[in-house]
Amino acid sequence: MLDAIKEDAATRMGKSIDSLRLEMAKIRTGRAHTSLLDHVQVEYYGSNVPINQVANVNVEDARTLTVTPWERDMVSKVEKAIMNSDLGLNPSSVGTVIRVPMPALTEERRKELVKVVRHEAENARVAIRNIRRDANSELKSLLKDKSITEDDDRQGQEIVQKLTDQYIAEVDKVLAQKEKELMAV
Repeated sequence: MLDAIKEDAATRMGKSIDSLRLEMAKIRTGRAHTSLLDHVQVEYYGSNVPINQVANVNVEDARTLTVTPWERDMVSKVEKAIMNSDLGLNPSSVGTVIRVPMPALTEERRKELVKVVRHEAENARVAIRNIRRDANSELKSLLKDKSITEDDDRQGQEIVQKLTDQYIAEVDKVLAQKEKELMAV
């Protein structure tokens, strides 16, 4: 019974960390990486699809991405989608290849991005604490139903707290890594 609650909490906390890493990957540093364009949607035969389903996205150098649409008539649509995204990028097309240069980040923009990153990390911490609360309330309901003893309840709460501390430390580690990456010139 306790193992099931622990496993459930650990799985859900792990998913919160994965979600945080995905959110962090979307935040632009100064370097080009392919996951930067993952959330850009392109209109393709009447429906919006992710850019990686209509084109190859590659890193040309540290500050340039190349996007090669699979169909020639998609070049302008892909270029427009990148331009209209919230990333502030200005792509330029040469034939069937779209080059997306990464502008250097200003100090002011870096500080704004650090605030965004900290906010995302705080959201992940809150999610992990909510999972702890859920696990503890599950333990309390088992105690109330007399399915477990008070010692088991206390032991279960200690285990859940250790898990919470472990995953919040992981959030802090991911946050520190991303802040370091952002502030590097």
